[in-house]
Amino acid sequence: MRAIIQRVSKAEVVIDGLLKSSIKQGLLIFLGIKEDDSEIDIQKLVSKVINMRIFADQDDKMNQSVLDCKGEILLISQFTLYGNVKKGNRPSFIEAAKPEIAKPVYEKCIASFENAMGKSISTGTFGADMQVTLTNDGPVTIWYDTLD
Repeated sequence: MRAIIQRVSKAEVVIDGLLKSSIKQGLLIFLGIKEDDSEIDIQKLVSKVINMRIFADQDDKMNQSVLDCKGEILLISQFTLYGNVKKGNRPSFIEAAKPEIAKPVYEKCIASFENAMGKSISTGTFGADMQVTLTNDGPVTIWYDTLD
């Protein structure tokens, strides 16, 4: 499981011209799911992300988590995080889980984030053509792979 985690002051996802979700201060997470990702990967990801200290404290040091600052989460599925361009110029997505495998894992991730946060999170729509707009705060962007 791979994730691009961005600290944002705001983010939104639009599908077919309609606003699907939006958040204010928090984390925009792009999530790539691999065929063999499991409940262990979900728990690793959720625990790492919600406890990651990348928000400023009262001394303006990155010392608070999304939980500490009562931030929000916008989770977007993105199979292209498993794009491989080692050969040629057209990415291969062979490592990305097929939709029938990835969608249930994505839904479990949503439930796990909501459980860990103690509130609902915002999402895109699995498999949809989405337009994501964000204001990266910092900028702070972290890449995380549950295999590392």
